Amino acid sequence: MSKFLGRHNYLSKLAQNSYKAIDAGVYSGTTHDYGTHDQLSLKKSILTCTHTPLITEIKFASPSRGTIYNQDIAASTIKDIATTMVEAGSIALSIVTQPFLFNGSPDYLSEIRRTVAVPILMKDIVVSDVQIDSAKRMGADCILLIMSIFDNNLAEGSIEKFADYANRRGLQVVFEAHKEHEYKEILKLNRNPKQNLVGINNRDLESLNVDINTTYNLLKKYDKLTNTIISESGISRAEEIEQLKRVGADAFLIGTSIMESADIRSKITDLSQ
Repeated sequence: MSKFLGRHNYLSKLAQNSYKAIDAGVYSGTTHDYGTHDQLSLKKSILTCTHTPLITEIKFASPSRGTIYNQDIAASTIKDIATTMVEAGSIALSIVTQPFLFNGSPDYLSEIRRTVAVPILMKDIVVSDVQIDSAKRMGADCILLIMSIFDNNLAEGSIEKFADYANRRGLQVVFEAHKEHEYKEILKLNRNPKQNLVGINNRDLESLNVDINTTYNLLKKYDKLTNTIISESGISRAEEIEQLKRVGADAFLIGTSIMESADIRSKITDLSQ
């Protein structure tokens, strides 16, 4: 991947990790094949939720925090965490499948698919349709497409091409923006807001800095139109959720603060009131 060697930020490193995982065969198979799994709509789950719609994330490490979850990562533990999250009120789960830097695995998602009946987002740095095919096999309902990856030519195609391919495979798409120009671009290109969603990442993937005002400022400045908006990263308190609700955020993807909690169930309950 010589085309990435001149770049010196985390974004290119994240893309390199995905190509490394593809070359290593990480996405070539999973424990179970859910290619015929009927899509569970993340958008519908958000819009019909009667409490705060939380998409809780199972991740064990990250580039910014290192190890997040210090307990033994066994299949039973992963399924127990997923069950606890759903029982506590999570309307969907985000499963990190990137092995490098995040300690994730596609097998984790396919194991969790057997365990819960809520929408599952495959959380990964998608740079190839190989990963989209894998998402379908592992039982995901939705994938993440990060605008900055495509704007920096770090993927094997355009974001429009990937989104169309994912939709044809029966997967919803969360288009992710961080910067203002990315958000404006996504509002224009999301021609299927009844199917696909918009995520605003409060984390800058070039520096890994987090500021939840990212969501607040973008929603204050721009009409979200008919899009369903997910605020991602850096959220740890109910007060922050209420602030973001007031400017139009529809759902909240929360990972680190929940996975670091000594009591995952209570943390989710407190945030989803």
